[in-house]
Amino acid sequence: MNPETEIPAYPFSALVGQPRLQQALLLAAVDESLGGVLISGPRGTAKSTAARALAALLPGAPFVTLPLAASLEQLVGTLDVEDALRDGRLRFKPGLLARAHGGVLYVDEVNLLPDALVDALLDAAASGVHSVERDGISERHASRFVLVGTMNPEEGELRPQLLDRFGLSVVIANPADTAARQAILRARLAFDRDPQRVLAEHAAHDAALAQAVATARARLDTVDVGDAALARAADLAHAAGVDGLRADLVMLRAARALAALDGRDAVRVQDVDAVADDALLHRRRTPAPLPAARPEAPPPPPASGSAADGDWGALPPQPAGFEATSLPGAWRPKA
Repeated sequence: MNPETEIPAYPFSALVGQPRLQQALLLAAVDESLGGVLISGPRGTAKSTAARALAALLPGAPFVTLPLAASLEQLVGTLDVEDALRDGRLRFKPGLLARAHGGVLYVDEVNLLPDALVDALLDAAASGVHSVERDGISERHASRFVLVGTMNPEEGELRPQLLDRFGLSVVIANPADTAARQAILRARLAFDRDPQRVLAEHAAHDAALAQAVATARARLDTVDVGDAALARAADLAHAAGVDGLRADLVMLRAARALAALDGRDAVRVQDVDAVADDALLHRRRTPAPLPAARPEAPPPPPASGSAADGDWGALPPQPAGFEATSLPGAWRPKA
C-alpha cells in the first residue's frame, strides 16, 4: 500500500469501552518482561485495532505481525542462503523477533500456532534476548517487544502450559447493550470518514500517554514493592490455586508498572488488586472467593523539619472483586 494513502492507526485514547484492555497494554508497554498480553474474544471486537493503536502510541515503535503460516525460521532467523552460495560464508539472517525489537509483535489467532513458535515467542518476550545456535552459527540479539496475542476461544484453546506464560490476559465480550454498540459505531464511522480529524482530536491525549509510558519505563526500577503488596499478591495467588509462582511475580511486576505510570515511588495493595484479575484469569484453578485485603501499616511520620512524601496518586481503592479501574494519568477512557 502506498504510505501516502495508508490509513493511520486508530488513536489509542479513542478506543471505546475497553479500559481494562487499555490498562493491560500500557502496563505491558512499561514493563516488557511481563510476558505480553493475551486478548481473548469473539471476532470483530477490535483486538487488532487495540494492538496497532498501542504501537502508534510508542514513538518509532515497529508493528510486526506474525503470519499464521509462518515458519520457525521466519520467526527466529536463519542462514542467509544467498551469501552462503555466493562466497561460502555463513551469515545469520534475522527473523521477525529481531525486527520487532523496540515495538509491538502482534500474533493473531495465537491458539492456532504450532507450540514451537509459541514457545519461542514467549521465551523472547520474557527474557528480552533471543539466542540462535544452529548450523554452525551462534547468534544472540536483543529482542525486547510488547507481545500481543489474540484468540477466539471458539476456534480452540491454548495449552495451559502456554497460557501460563502470557503475563496478562483480558477477555473481551460483545457490547453489553445497544447504547454501547452505537457509541462504538459512531466512533469508528467518524474515524473512517475523517481519520486526520479524529487523530487531531486525540493527539494531546495520546501524547500524554506516550510520555507517561516513557517516564514510567525510566523510573520502573526505582519503584519499591513493600511487604504489604507482596503479601497481597501471595494471598490472591494462593486463593486462586495457581501452579508455581509466576502469577505472584506477574502481579507484582504489573502493580509496579501501574505505580510507575501513576508517578508513585511505591506499590500499594490497591495496585495489586487493580491488576490481579488480568494476572490470574488464565491461571485460576480454584473458584473460591478472593480474600479481603490486609490492612496496610501506616507510613512512618516524616523526619523532624522535613516535608511529607507528597501525593501518592489519585488511584481509588479497588474492591477485591476486581472491577475495571481507571487508567493512570490525566486521560480517562471515553464512555
